[in-house]
Amino acid sequence: MNNRIRLLRAEKGWSQAELAEQVGVSRNSINSIENGKFDPSLPLGFRIAHAFGLTVEEVFDKEDAFK
Repeated sequence: MNNRIRLLRAEKGWSQAELAEQVGVSRNSINSIENGKFDPSLPLGFRIAHAFGLTVEEVFDKEDAFK
């Protein structure tokens, strides 16, 4: 699933480790999500979106979810 996490992190000046700590996962998990190797659970997707002050749809590409 495509997402804007890397771009959003850069805008905030956050490292993967900083975002991971905020949402309660490992840095490796954030890396895997950013690179499309892992799709987050719905609760994790909401936590990531909340960390950026955005909706899930603003962070994750919903079109990819239907492929």
